[in-house]
Amino acid sequence: MSSSDTSLDTQKKRGTHEEVVRVSTGVRELDEATEGGIPRGSWVVVTGEPGTGKSILCMHFAWAGLKARDPVVYVTTEAEFRDVIRQARQFGMDFESYSIFDISSSREPGETPQIVVIDIFGLLKVARQMSEEQGEAGGRRFAILDIQTLVAAIRESYRILGVLREGGKGVTRHVRLVIDSLSAFWADKPAMARKYSYELKVAIHRENVTAYLVSQYAMTTKSTFGFGLEHIADGVFHLWMEDVERVGEVRRYLIIKKLRMTNHYRKAFKVEIVPGQGIKLLAVEDRG
Repeated sequence: MSSSDTSLDTQKKRGTHEEVVRVSTGVRELDEATEGGIPRGSWVVVTGEPGTGKSILCMHFAWAGLKARDPVVYVTTEAEFRDVIRQARQFGMDFESYSIFDISSSREPGETPQIVVIDIFGLLKVARQMSEEQGEAGGRRFAILDIQTLVAAIRESYRILGVLREGGKGVTRHVRLVIDSLSAFWADKPAMARKYSYELKVAIHRENVTAYLVSQYAMTTKSTFGFGLEHIADGVFHLWMEDVERVGEVRRYLIIKKLRMTNHYRKAFKVEIVPGQGIKLLAVEDRG
């Protein structure tokens, strides 16, 4: 690693924010690049095109939470959670060694789970329940990918985890929230992304909730699909890959575009996805 002002060692010596409680990302190099992790209560947007490692980064974050005894709410709109489990196991993360509850289940959990899963079927269940309640009063019907449906599902997850504060105004202990991805909620109306993301933050942002929010990049424009999510974020981890047709191989990269209350590393990392380990970050100048 170079001795420039952007090196990790130099940035660490500039002073740390000891008063900030930090949450591990689950990736050692990323923790080092962020003064020990993400400030608790932050919303971190993970952006990038398909295949860059966004979902694996989310798995690391959730896995680190489970090891730290943080309950996890895992929203997956891109795949069923059993596929997440299968992929995570390839990287040494066995989610099934923890108690998992799927919100789409028709039963109540026998014990307080450590992970609550919200997939497309869970959102369908919540949307139907909300529509039935509104229908009795002559109100609106809710779609699976309505932001209001997502908010209701997350609040229900907090209840199942036993962390919902009386009155529903907050949570009683630290929770990790993963939403992979939020782009699905405005795929047919990207111009509404800013409005919807603000609605989501107002509804569920809490000091005791640290979140990873995945935002897809459009392959044609190489920009965020919809506008607004990065503006409400406390941090942005951006992933991309070089043009494979030009370079003749897959080269993935990650850069921390911003992270509040953090003197973070400002250069790109090369991303390696290692069997049995997951994501490993290498300083670009060290890649050879």
